[in-house]
Amino acid sequence: MSSEDLALKAVDLARNLGASYVDTRFEITSDKGLLIEDGSIEHFTSVKNSGIGIRVLVDGAWGFYSLTNPNGVDDIRNAVERAFKLAKSSSIYVKNKVVLADIKAFTDKVIYSYKNDPRESIEELVQIAKDCDKIIRGTQRINKSSVSIGYRHIEKFFVSSDGAKILQEYIDTIANLSATAHEYGLTENVSRTEGGRGGIEMLTEHSDVSKTAQDIAEKAAQLIDAKPMKERKAKVVMNPDFVALLAHEILGHPSEADRVLGYEMAWAGGAWWAGKMGQKVGSDLLTVSDNPTIESLGRYEYDDEGVRSKEKLLIKNGILHDYMHSRETAVKFNREPNSGMRATGYEFMPLIRMACTYINAGDWNYNEMIKEIKDGYFICNMKVPSIDMMRYNWSISCQYAYEIKNGEVTDLLRDIIVMGTAPEFFNSIDACSKEFEIRPILNCGKGDPMQTMRMGNGGPFVRGTATVRSVEQ
Repeated sequence: MSSEDLALKAVDLARNLGASYVDTRFEITSDKGLLIEDGSIEHFTSVKNSGIGIRVLVDGAWGFYSLTNPNGVDDIRNAVERAFKLAKSSSIYVKNKVVLADIKAFTDKVIYSYKNDPRESIEELVQIAKDCDKIIRGTQRINKSSVSIGYRHIEKFFVSSDGAKILQEYIDTIANLSATAHEYGLTENVSRTEGGRGGIEMLTEHSDVSKTAQDIAEKAAQLIDAKPMKERKAKVVMNPDFVALLAHEILGHPSEADRVLGYEMAWAGGAWWAGKMGQKVGSDLLTVSDNPTIESLGRYEYDDEGVRSKEKLLIKNGILHDYMHSRETAVKFNREPNSGMRATGYEFMPLIRMACTYINAGDWNYNEMIKEIKDGYFICNMKVPSIDMMRYNWSISCQYAYEIKNGEVTDLLRDIIVMGTAPEFFNSIDACSKEFEIRPILNCGKGDPMQTMRMGNGGPFVRGTATVRSVEQ
């Protein structure tokens, strides 16, 4: 039987057992790539995986079972029976029974376009990686280079007892580049991820990985001579790459409705603005969206509950407006489902996840934002976050920064951490630029067992007030 037939059969079997709702995801995933370090190919990877995830609702409780490479109807029947038994046994202990919001059931086939298929041009990816590695190693003072490059092709067929039948197919092509300089007892690293949902053109047209390789190598070398700084509170301008991580950690995660409800508290924390819907949480210039419809690694037409994708307006002019929802949490908050559910693969239950969370662009020009600062800092490119469980206190290091003196960007700074509290920083925002960028995020973790998800994050240049200090302090 075909994957479509097996998915449909699973739904029929579960309904015959007495499940009030069932959905299945049959997925086929192919990954291929390579890693080059210091001029040598360390390894190639080539993995193909397929299977089905079966989710059933019985007496208000969920049951889930996944199966790799199902062999036929007997395998599907066994998996359905296991999922049903798990739900049935759990229903005895569930006090708050699951209720799902109604949605429209779609029948659709969505194949995302690309120009240059990496499955037919793996040699081109190898050459791109070699060229980037050569550029990095050819830069004076660079001691270590690393370039990983590859693609992922996914076919996902979703079927539900509501009548949905949805096929989605896409390719992601990604490159990770890293340059490290070591001198005078200092080690400085600059890295960057390029690519997105599409073919090899995502590395050669959408972005220019060769230029990225040159830029990160030169910056890593320059950071050896850069200076640290003393801790102080100051006006800062953050570039879109740094804003991407800020949006991810301090705006995206606490907007996931399961965190707001405390479902994630045990292993991933909650949300500082729980209970603040309709209240002021930032300045009038802060508007935040999560949007699966724009070009990013989080783009999709339907989530893993079959809900059609739409922009979610999370914060509007500083007012908390909405959360990311599943069909289940939408009922609890008296909202419509808004396409917030995704799973890493068929092996996992879907969770509420970001698609592409960003701060919306403003009316300012970047240069104007800098010119108005007499004494401050220009913060560049994400590095490592440290966030409390409620996403209230945050500390995020950047790859490098610059001093701003009398409206001009001046001295390069190394090993810088930016700190603040969510409400204080968001209320301090006084400018957002017209310039806007979405960055690829490859490794957002959530859930138990852990699910790693790809998505987009980003925004404009953002100006506000924060505490800035050196890592060495």
